[in-house]
Amino acid sequence: MRSTGKLHLGNYVGALENWVRMQEEYDCFFFIADWHALTTDYADTSRLKENSVEVLLDWLAAGLDPAKCVMFIQSHVPAHAELHLLLSMITPLGWLERVPTYKEQKENIKEKDLGTYGFLGYPVLQSADILIYKADVVPVGEDQVAHVELTREIARRFNGFYAGKREYVFPEPASLLTPAPKLPGTDGRKMSKSYGNTVLLTDPEPVVRLKLKTMVTDPARVRRNDPGNPDVCPVGDLHKIFSSKETMARVYEGCRSSRNRLHRVQELGRRCSGEDSQPYAGAPKKIRGQSAPRLGYSGSWLGSRA
Repeated sequence: MRSTGKLHLGNYVGALENWVRMQEEYDCFFFIADWHALTTDYADTSRLKENSVEVLLDWLAAGLDPAKCVMFIQSHVPAHAELHLLLSMITPLGWLERVPTYKEQKENIKEKDLGTYGFLGYPVLQSADILIYKADVVPVGEDQVAHVELTREIARRFNGFYAGKREYVFPEPASLLTPAPKLPGTDGRKMSKSYGNTVLLTDPEPVVRLKLKTMVTDPARVRRNDPGNPDVCPVGDLHKIFSSKETMARVYEGCRSSRNRLHRVQELGRRCSGEDSQPYAGAPKKIRGQSAPRLGYSGSWLGSRA
C-alpha cells in the first residue's frame, strides 16, 4: 500500500479488511510502498516518512498484528529496487502502455506531470514486489487482476531467458480474488486520494457528514421531489457496504419516495465515521523506537515471522 498518509474507506474495504482475515490463514507480507508513492508525488517528498507512519497506524487500528504477519517499508529492502532494475531490462514497452490503470490515471490526474519513466514503469516495480518473495497468491480486487497477469508474463519471460535446466526461477503467482466492492468517492468516481474524493478512516462523524452531503445521488433525479433509484446512487452503494438491513430498508424507502436526502446522509455518516486509530495517535515515537525491529527491516529478519 502506497505511503500517501492516512487511509480512507476504500483502502479498508478494498484491502485492509481482507488482509486482517488473511493473516490468520497465510504467511503474509505487507509493506508500505514508499517508492511507489514517488511515481506520482516525486515533486514533494517532505511528508513521505510521516505518511508511512500514518499508514502503519491505520494498519494497526484495522487489526493487522505484527505477531501474525510481516510488515515493513519497501525502501528498507534494497532488493526490491535491484530486481525492478533487472526486470525492466526484459519488459516490452507495449506491455506497460496497455495496463488499464496507467491509462485511467493519466486521464484523471491532470494536475501532475505523469509523463515519466517511473510512472510508466510502476507495474514492473509491482512485479518485483511480488516475485522477490516467490509468492503463490496475491490478494487483489478485480481492477488489479491485470497487474498480476502482467507479473505472470514478466516471470514467464524471465524464466524463458534465465531458468536454464531449472523448471523456473520465479513461480507465476495466481490472483486471489477477494471480496472488494468498488467504493465510490464523494464525486461518484472510485475513491482515491489522487481524485480528492475520500472519506478517511480517522474522519470524525461531523466531517464525514459534511463530505457525504456533497455527494451526487441518483443522476436521473432532476427535481428534489423526484423518486430516486438507490441501485444507481453512489450513496446507496455506500449503504450496501456499511449499513444494516434495517437501515437499508429505511433508506431505500426514503429514496424511492423522495424523502429528505439529509436523513439518508446522516444515517450513512454514523456508520462511516470511526476513530479506531486514535489510541495509536501518540505512538509514532514508539513505532520508530522500541517496536521498530518487529515492524521494520533488518537483513536477518526479512522473510521470517515477526
